[in-house]
Amino acid sequence: MHIVDGALSNPVVIGGAVLAAGGIALGLKQMTLERIPATGMLSACFFVASLIHVPIGPSSVHLILNGLAGMILGWAAFPALFVGLLLQAVFFGFGGLTVLGINTLNIAGPAVLAWLLFGRMVERGTPKSGAVWAGIGGAFAVAATTIFVALSLALTGDAFLPAAKLVFFAHLPIMVIEGLLTGAAVYLVSKIRPDLFTTVTGQA
Repeated sequence: MHIVDGALSNPVVIGGAVLAAGGIALGLKQMTLERIPATGMLSACFFVASLIHVPIGPSSVHLILNGLAGMILGWAAFPALFVGLLLQAVFFGFGGLTVLGINTLNIAGPAVLAWLLFGRMVERGTPKSGAVWAGIGGAFAVAATTIFVALSLALTGDAFLPAAKLVFFAHLPIMVIEGLLTGAAVYLVSKIRPDLFTTVTGQA
């Protein structure tokens, strides 16, 4: 759900960069050595999943997996998703460097919100109930990202309001797919490495 260079006003770009920098700093502060492999893996998953995208006006439609990143990484989703976005901008021209901050905020911010809202239910529940809450969190993260993107476009000017609405409705199928993928992935991880959720939830 990358916003391209030149689509946003300077205040929105600058504000997004400042908030994203704060999120990245907090994520790096809370990232332990034990969590670096999981952070790298989820950054790579985001990088690959969002390579296949369909342009929609000043944005695009694609898988994000930010809800999954949030559930497992917490605040560390910020640096993980930032790296994925940076590599995509440098190597493939997706989004752009000037909007890297606001794109990071729009994708990693909802990831952290999903973790804050549903992370404890995932950690405290059974693998099945945790998977259900994770699925809800995955769909929520995509929905919140579309709202963040729409808000970024709306703050730039009324001319982007139709594109902002289009971005939301175009992602309705993605919300369902991401919810199912996140639920399945969390169920698998809870069977193999349940300590990942305990460690992250303990940071809240």
